[in-house]
Amino acid sequence: MTESGRVIPRVLVHRSAEVLAAAAAARLLTRVVDAQGERGSASVVLTGGRNGIALLRAVAASPAREAVDWSRVDLWWGDERYLPVGHPDRNETQAREALLDSLPLDPARVHAMPAADPDSDPAALGALEAAAERYAAELAAASPDGSGLFEPDVLLLGVGPDTHVASLFPDHPALGESGRAVVAVRGAPKPPAERISLTRPAILGAREVWLLAAGEDKAGAVATALSGADGASVPAAGVHGTERTLWLLDTAAAAQLPERIRPPITG
Repeated sequence: MTESGRVIPRVLVHRSAEVLAAAAAARLLTRVVDAQGERGSASVVLTGGRNGIALLRAVAASPAREAVDWSRVDLWWGDERYLPVGHPDRNETQAREALLDSLPLDPARVHAMPAADPDSDPAALGALEAAAERYAAELAAASPDGSGLFEPDVLLLGVGPDTHVASLFPDHPALGESGRAVVAVRGAPKPPAERISLTRPAILGAREVWLLAAGEDKAGAVATALSGADGASVPAAGVHGTERTLWLLDTAAAAQLPERIRPPITG
């Protein structure tokens, strides 16, 4: 359904974080198989954080992963901590350990965001911005019209307690970026301070956007974002897919939702 040209989000609530991860993994595997059937390949934008990595671990544990032709899957990231290759805090490192290293992926189709030079200061002027530009160029090469605003089948986002998504934080200049697909983030309120992130326009190009939240520390952010907040100041409220937007929650994260929009527990 749409409202004023925007896809109305669908909210699904699961009884625990573990059930949420398993259900989201099953849903993702089905969507990838469907996309491959429709277009021959599939593209997914990954997210980090505890919920994003839990989903990947659930995919790794699922027998249904054998239904996917992983050589025809493109993997991207919504954001990354600007740290050296292999650093345990990088989203890429955690994703590889949770799932990617166990899959028969085509290395050319795994599009990790650039890493920091271990011998250089990540806060040095210029390097972070150049890294963001390189990723933007990679996106542009993959987009149908070269704009960099590609159309991934599924774009996964974790929701922070402050309502941030990717590395787009409330009241941070990166949130308002409208002319680029990828932005260098300096001074992030959550360490590390230097990050690379897709911008809101890039996120809005995805066919489906799935927002993941589990735990009572996310309840306030979920309620704020789903209660009509302004996306210009509440990042999670300002993102959606062109075809579908899903909020995938556990009961703790959904606890503060108003009764009028709180769905029944699905599993």
